[in-house]
Amino acid sequence: MFSKFRNLFGAQESAPPAAIPPGERVYAIGDVHGRADLFEALIEAIDADDADRDPAETVIVLLGDLVDRGPDSAGVLTMARGWANGRQVRALMGNHEEMFLDAFDSEEVLRHFLRYGGRETLLSYPIDPETYSAASLAETQALMRDHIPQEDIAFMRSMEEMIAIGDYLFVHAGIRPDVPLAEQKAGDLRWIREPFITHRASFGPVVVHGHTIYEKPQLAANRIGIDTGAYRSGRLTALGLEGTNRWLIEVSETDGTIQVSQRSVA
Repeated sequence: MFSKFRNLFGAQESAPPAAIPPGERVYAIGDVHGRADLFEALIEAIDADDADRDPAETVIVLLGDLVDRGPDSAGVLTMARGWANGRQVRALMGNHEEMFLDAFDSEEVLRHFLRYGGRETLLSYPIDPETYSAASLAETQALMRDHIPQEDIAFMRSMEEMIAIGDYLFVHAGIRPDVPLAEQKAGDLRWIREPFITHRASFGPVVVHGHTIYEKPQLAANRIGIDTGAYRSGRLTALGLEGTNRWLIEVSETDGTIQVSQRSVA
């Protein structure tokens, strides 16, 4: 699938542009982090963009970290599950989903989870803030079991580690350079930054990822990063792919007003 092209002397030749297979279209969405308002607007923008194009088998890839930090993780998970009922939606597990799930059983993980946005996640469910504030870690776990729907838990547990489509590989955080895809570890796929981010050589496929926040999407020869820090910047970004074409759809919120922009990229 991710073949390399070499001449008779073993040197790597110029490879053709990365492509999605004919008849297919992909939209990848960066880290939502509890911004249900932006996610709702981006769903509408993607549905409209997809409808305006020629018919194709469309796949939506959620790059993970749907939850934490922002104000409405519960709403984001509900929307993601609802969208998946009518569309082909595939979701990757991010490090924040990993922490969320592990926090049900580990007080140590729960402490870490709450420090990095989990408090906002729990309070997006019908948990009384005063009861939460007075709760011990064990009592907080009990509140989680009582108030977080099994549908949300099952959805997160069903999330994938990596998704390969055509010449692209979709992961949450990145991959470890020079390690075969079949040997990549889940911890790297969900947490890695270095040495992935500064690696300049080809990974084989072009890696599309979130996890590391950038002011603007990063389009390098070997990777595309589209986490634009929705929870703090008010900008949520999606990457569209069809054949060798690429385009960005961004929704942004300023003073309560959400705007949609779109542009083609090389």
